[in-house]
Amino acid sequence: MFRSFSLRRSFQAHLKTLTHSPQHPPPPPPPLPLPFSPIRTLSTAPSSSSSEAELRKYLGYTALVVFCGAATYYSFPFPENAKHKKAQLFRYAPLPEDLHTVSNWSGTHEVQTRHFHQPENLKQLEELVKESNEKRAKLRPVGSGLSPNGIGLARGGMVNLALMDKVLEVDKEKKRVRVQAGIRVQQLVDEIKDYGLTLQNFASIREQQIGGILQVGAHGTGAKLPPIDEQIVSMKLVTPAKGTIELSKEKDPELFYLARCGLGGLGVVAEVTIQCVERQELVEHTTVSNLKDLKKNHKKSLSENKHVKYLYIPYTDTVVVVTCNPVSKRRGPPKFKPKYSKDEAMQEIRELYKESLKKYRAREITPPDSNEPDINEFSFTELRDKLLSLDPLNKDHVVKVNHAEAEFWRKSEGYRVGWSDEILGFDCGGQQWVSETCFPAGTLSKPSMKDLEYIEELKKLIEKNEIPAPAPIEQRWTARSQSPMSPASSSAKDDIFSWVGIIMYLPTMDARQRKDITEEFFHYRRLTQSQLWDKYSAYEHWAKIEVPKDKEELEALQARLKTRFPVDAYNKARKELDPNRILSNNLLEKLFPLSDNI
Repeated sequence: MFRSFSLRRSFQAHLKTLTHSPQHPPPPPPPLPLPFSPIRTLSTAPSSSSSEAELRKYLGYTALVVFCGAATYYSFPFPENAKHKKAQLFRYAPLPEDLHTVSNWSGTHEVQTRHFHQPENLKQLEELVKESNEKRAKLRPVGSGLSPNGIGLARGGMVNLALMDKVLEVDKEKKRVRVQAGIRVQQLVDEIKDYGLTLQNFASIREQQIGGILQVGAHGTGAKLPPIDEQIVSMKLVTPAKGTIELSKEKDPELFYLARCGLGGLGVVAEVTIQCVERQELVEHTTVSNLKDLKKNHKKSLSENKHVKYLYIPYTDTVVVVTCNPVSKRRGPPKFKPKYSKDEAMQEIRELYKESLKKYRAREITPPDSNEPDINEFSFTELRDKLLSLDPLNKDHVVKVNHAEAEFWRKSEGYRVGWSDEILGFDCGGQQWVSETCFPAGTLSKPSMKDLEYIEELKKLIEKNEIPAPAPIEQRWTARSQSPMSPASSSAKDDIFSWVGIIMYLPTMDARQRKDITEEFFHYRRLTQSQLWDKYSAYEHWAKIEVPKDKEELEALQARLKTRFPVDAYNKARKELDPNRILSNNLLEKLFPLSDNI
């Protein structure tokens, strides 16, 4: 049903396990033959022959055990800190038929649950929340499962509003729409375009449910445009303790602002009223620049463009500048003939792929797959994924891929015209680990230039530590949000914030390789955290923050979050609206531990 998260049944019905009956245990393996007799016998008596045979049998068993132990040790070497870890017995049990596995889009987080609810209307949702609260059964709200950190996942049980996806009311005069929170962004845009309306801003993709994109404080780009939670005029929240409550700027404004970016912990968002804008065509202009030139024009770029983002290519000087503005009513769309065709833009990365494929296949025993698709059928991001999958942690290989990407963008400069919901999207590539931080960047009239300084330090950090960092490093901007739990929250109207995302792709399904990429990514992330976050007052996007496993690191993160966000007020609201914590999950409990003195 969903493209974004994975929901699959247990494989128990498809597994055939061979077992031996307790009454008929398997025969012991024969002893290993020895090339010589370990004991020289002086007697030919039957008892001596029997003893010798018995001894040889047990020596064979001993040799077999030693051999297996050595093979296991050298095949699966222990990490250096293994001696400090407690030993755990291996446990296995087949999954029950009714157990489902739910994972996020990137496959980086997953849970197994027996309880995955999809109510079809508000009444069913209200009854479900009420019953779950009475039974103290977990009921974590989960949207499309696009969050890189799996913020909506909970083993105890989840509720998904994919079947509550209707547009309930359109006020064309006020440019407002009231919708059920399970509607996807693209579906909403398609249904209101006939009214001449659209959303003010968009994130990179369109598959999010409105409730989910609201609750995590998602954003688009444009220094004059706030995060998406600021577009919400009113909302209907189904809570465990107080039932269904309606919130707006007029009805309980304090709770309204807190709940807009409530991380799914204050109630299940059932309906929202969204302030829309007139649907309009945009002109997207893509150019290639460098940091030196960016500094000269940065203030002008932020103030004069409705939408703007920078894409940095590590280990190169290339910065891809993408701006989007309404089509001029007087001049119309620009007349522009591309200098290079799409095939010419793809030439460098295609040649690199052929060269790399030949190089890496020369090391393999297995012949190439004759059914492999034609290289010309791959999009740029697909080809980049395939290239990186050949050797994703080899810095020199990644640098070559980055240079090919820089060349692709140089030959892709130009204009594109389309509706805002078509133009503002961005092909993010395949499965990936992401860390995105948000930090203040001054005001629109007086940018602090801290945003570009952050990037300069980040690029130096990458090169100094020889991190195999793929492209792009994406930088976007928003105006402030009035939601206190938003990373871009501020009381000053003119404040602007910069959002910077670093990534590492997961272009393979090989478990060992994905594990190695994961470890390298968290090393990359840890370096940015230790050297940049405090210096620039940067905080991670709620859909991308990861819970530390180390106790001291977790305590430090909890203390740091308290300095930026109203954690006590948020936890107080949680206790009042969800006293049994049925809406919570491990991530929420770790980041915002509840105490009795709140």
